[in-house]
Amino acid sequence: MMAPTTVLEYKHENASAQDVAQQIEQQIAQQVAQQIDPQLRTRFVEAMGLNATSVNVITTAGKSGRFGLTVSAFNSVSADPPTLLVCINRRSPACGAILRNEKFAVNILNRAQRHISDTFAGRPTCGEAFDFSCCEWADGITGIPVIKDAVASFECQVEAVHDIGSHTVFIGRAVAVEKSDQQPLMYSRRGYSHLSP
Repeated sequence: MMAPTTVLEYKHENASAQDVAQQIEQQIAQQVAQQIDPQLRTRFVEAMGLNATSVNVITTAGKSGRFGLTVSAFNSVSADPPTLLVCINRRSPACGAILRNEKFAVNILNRAQRHISDTFAGRPTCGEAFDFSCCEWADGITGIPVIKDAVASFECQVEAVHDIGSHTVFIGRAVAVEKSDQQPLMYSRRGYSHLSP
């Protein structure tokens, strides 16, 4: 059985190629969303929430400015060469900034740094959302700010980019790595936790 033909409509008069591409991408996303079983989506989100993950702040700096964002979707890809991936919602300004800066850092937070997580998740307990003054920073070798006393930090050059669903997957080649003896902050069941001693 053949799949139904997808018809995309877009305005092309006086529109740049980038505008047309964005219109097509938005229509595809809307069509995909209409095909998703809402009950399956709910079960998926609930089940993924049971997973325990590290809490990470992704930072970038360069010609598009300095941005930071808390994410849980981060993982190793390969050690040969050292490569990792992060997934960022395309609605976040940090997503476009990473695309243009072509570099980012992953900072794994320690168990005493939940206030940093809250700040870069946009829900600070005090101060402003996404405010870099919420903690101490060091300048990485790539010029990206890395969080002091983080469990680990990875400075990366963007190697590949893939748009999947609502998110962009960034594949990064690590060019600098720092680590400490701190215990990681964890997130599971919609709350913070940490490893037992």
